[in-house]
Amino acid sequence: MTKKIGNIFKGDKAIWMVFLFLCLISLVEVFSASSTLTYKSQNYIGPIVYHAAMILVGVIVAILTLNVPCRYFKLMTLPMLIVSLFTLVWVLVGGESINGANRVISLMGFTFQPSELAKGTMVLYTAQILSATQREDGADKMAFKWILVALCIATFLIGIENLSTAALLFAVIFLMMFIGRVPLSQLGKLLGGVAVLGVLFLTLVMTLGSMDESANESMTEVVADSQQPSSDSEVDKDAIKGGGVFHRFATWRNRILKHFNKEDVPPEEYNMEENFQVGHANIAIVSSNVIGRGPGNSVERDYLPQAFSDFIYAIIIEEMGIIGATAVVLLYLILLYRTARIASRCENNFPAFLAMGLALLLVIQAMFNMLVAVGLAPVTGQPLPLISKGGTSTIINCVYIGAILSVSRSAKMKKVIA
Repeated sequence: MTKKIGNIFKGDKAIWMVFLFLCLISLVEVFSASSTLTYKSQNYIGPIVYHAAMILVGVIVAILTLNVPCRYFKLMTLPMLIVSLFTLVWVLVGGESINGANRVISLMGFTFQPSELAKGTMVLYTAQILSATQREDGADKMAFKWILVALCIATFLIGIENLSTAALLFAVIFLMMFIGRVPLSQLGKLLGGVAVLGVLFLTLVMTLGSMDESANESMTEVVADSQQPSSDSEVDKDAIKGGGVFHRFATWRNRILKHFNKEDVPPEEYNMEENFQVGHANIAIVSSNVIGRGPGNSVERDYLPQAFSDFIYAIIIEEMGIIGATAVVLLYLILLYRTARIASRCENNFPAFLAMGLALLLVIQAMFNMLVAVGLAPVTGQPLPLISKGGTSTIINCVYIGAILSVSRSAKMKKVIA
């Protein structure tokens, strides 16, 4: 019996344990945090049954993926690049809007988030380029140019609607290039260029964002004051959404201003309407203690928007306390550490770069989600990988775990000389 189970759960046992613990935490916390979904649907068990089904599918997908020898992942690079580019353009043109941004594609009754696939594709592509261009003194200088072209296209297409995901992808690919020994002079120039572009972009956001916000406020007043808007107001309705390529600027500007506004405000004067998510996340955190309220006993889940997704870490802190919150952090760090150990033992470069890239993708996103939940980073739409409620994101994250396990199982390892 033990042997049969071992044949199913192949690969690094520590990563399997981390993966299964994260799935277990996800089931408990999503069930607790889905009170708003159960209220809206009038179905107490429906949301958690759906999430449990997604996790079960994800575990099966991870098992299937780990049985694919890692050398075959190379063959998937070109098809995945084509599919990712096509779907990223598709979602911009004909995607469905979530929280004011086109992020998902509806296909045969299922929703698909192209940015999730694009992140993994870029890691796969970068790993292949870095491995193919390795020399004794590091990666060839051409590797940087090939990676940069693909990275610019991907981050631009993603960043139009989801800036935080584009920034996350850039950080992961940059770290992969650093690990892959891309010349430091090239990486330094890239950082300098990004810094300049960042300043220009921030200036545009603060300028055009304020214009969009003013247009939204004035347009809202026009519509509110008139039950039958004039033809002019009909034409300008797009202003309420921000209109055009810059329609997300007002949202980004507000998030930046709210995050960096560190003025001390007495509790009785705190504006919960303007700071709803951050306010209730803070209440959830400060109302916990060392051991928390206990699983299923959250209070703020009934008030906190996206408690089952973007802010699930605040619910984890409220219910599991400092001990539980620290344990979740340690699980992600163990995942990164074990993957680094596996990568260091790989004889070939490609599986090592692939495994490290996927681990960095999961762990950096997790850490950023946690920073948002505790108020150390501006609010974004990044879920907590393998814990937050999700559809395609949950399954694709399980594919990443399966690929890491495949590397641990099938990659040729260096012989250790005693």
